[in-house]
Amino acid sequence: MRLNDLQPQSGSKHRRRRVGRGIAAGQGASCGFGMRGQKSRSGRGTRPGFEGGQMPLYRRIPKLKHFPLVNQKVYTIINLKDLAALPAATEVSLEFLLERGILTASKGPLKVLGSGDITVALTVTAAAFTQSARTKIEAAGGTCQVTD
Repeated sequence: MRLNDLQPQSGSKHRRRRVGRGIAAGQGASCGFGMRGQKSRSGRGTRPGFEGGQMPLYRRIPKLKHFPLVNQKVYTIINLKDLAALPAATEVSLEFLLERGILTASKGPLKVLGSGDITVALTVTAAAFTQSARTKIEAAGGTCQVTD
């Protein structure tokens, strides 16, 4: 078997239909497209995406960059650099941070982000931790407790 021996499978290739060449050819006069109407005219019938005058799909969907997340979780966030000034063995929670004035408002459950360094051992209770925040807290000798 060589490249010059390759050929299409028998029956897979069809000859081009030559329309409008007289009635003896089988596709004369209206060429199999009927008498009148949009699909009988020369050229393409309709453009891609045309839905007969109905508002097409590409115009119905939102045009903004991203679709909004349904039921998106909103967290009250805090970075580790804001917790670094606290004394050792402090139990940190959302209520504690609001009482101390470190956070001014609660937008939802607490999430701890890993920006900054921490050197004191803290017991942090939050709904979520980033991976870097968890490793930095545990490396300093603290613990991370996840609330539901």
